[in-house]
Amino acid sequence: MSATADHAEERTNPAARLGFQPGQVVQELGYDDDTEQALREGIEAITGSELVDEEYDDLADAVVLWFRDEDGDLTDALVDAIGLVDEGAPLWLMTPKTGRDGYVEPSEIGEAAQTAGLQQTKPLNVGKDWTGSRLVTPNTSRAGRG
Repeated sequence: MSATADHAEERTNPAARLGFQPGQVVQELGYDDDTEQALREGIEAITGSELVDEEYDDLADAVVLWFRDEDGDLTDALVDAIGLVDEGAPLWLMTPKTGRDGYVEPSEIGEAAQTAGLQQTKPLNVGKDWTGSRLVTPNTSRAGRG
């Protein structure tokens, strides 16, 4: 695909910037009526398969966690999500934007990610009402060896 086609896809598919690949299994947690449907459809278009839900019983290639302030403890939700993917696989934390119902303070996201042992990247706009933060487990396969 050309660079021009890549940029066109990024404008038409909100999931194109998130790094999903064809054939990946993406597990979705926290789905509700308020989630960003265009983003969900975009992920499915890229991966070529439907998102799997909480009932999926194998390791996924990535997790999309929709989380709102009233959903409970964010650290617990992140720790649970880590167990659903291989080490180094991305966990996309989707939270409502500032001023929207369920907004989560960035400091809370940072603290919960750090407590859960995750590294956070810069948040991205993933839709009209949602922001996405890519969280990954640090690559520790070489740590402590030698």
